[in-house]
This record gives sequence, structure tokens and C-alpha cells, in this order.
Amino acid sequence: MPTLRAFIIEDNPVILESLVGALEEMSHVRVVGHASDEVSAVNWMRMHPIGEADLFIVDVFLLSGTGLGVLRAARELGMPAHCVVLTNYATEDMRQRCLALGAERVFDKSYQLDDLLSFCAELGGSDTRPAAL
Repeated sequence: MPTLRAFIIEDNPVILESLVGALEEMSHVRVVGHASDEVSAVNWMRMHPIGEADLFIVDVFLLSGTGLGVLRAARELGMPAHCVVLTNYATEDMRQRCLALGAERVFDKSYQLDDLLSFCAELGGSDTRPAAL
């Protein structure tokens, strides 16, 4: 099974460390980088535009800026990677906003980590990438 390369946008260091550990231990994911704010995430995308990440895992509320801005930038830059949201604020309205901005799935941090890991396993089992948005 190929290794899925993930870039994580998360501002809480404890959650980031736990997420990296879970992803790398329980699925075929290698975390290639992370950012804690919108500007850093978008700058990384601009510096690594083609194929250096297969998956962006985005939190909605960040140190500065928002995950919505990250999703918008990924779409505008035509990033050839899957985008998902992992948040504590997974209301129906927020889910719809994230999906409208190009997120494939929205996962609730409090009870859907296993679903995120399953999603990563599914992605790692295929060589398909979404078309550039």
C-alpha cells in the first residue's frame, strides 16, 4: 500500500502531536509538514504547488486566520490534493461551508478520528487524486 503524504493545519500542539502519531502509526500516512495558521499554510501551498502532499487535514479555527481561508486558497491554487476538515465545530452549517469550499469530508475531532483514519486508508489504497479545482 502506498504511503499517503499529509500536510496538517492545526494550531493546538497537543492535538497535532496526537494526530501525527495516530496517522503515522495506524495508517499509511507520512506527515510532510504542518502549519498553525492560515498564512503559513497558504505559503506552504504556494512553495509546494505540485504533488508534495496528497492530503490536507484542516482545522477550522486556527492561531490566526481560518481553515475556511485555507480551503479557499487550496481551491484557487488548484492544489492536486485531497482536502478534509477535522474540527470540534462540525455543525451542519460549518460542514456545508467546508464542502462548498472544496473539502471532501468534514470530521468531528471528538468522535470521528477512526473515520478519518479509515478515509486515509481508503485514499492510500488508490492512486487517484482529485482533479484540480
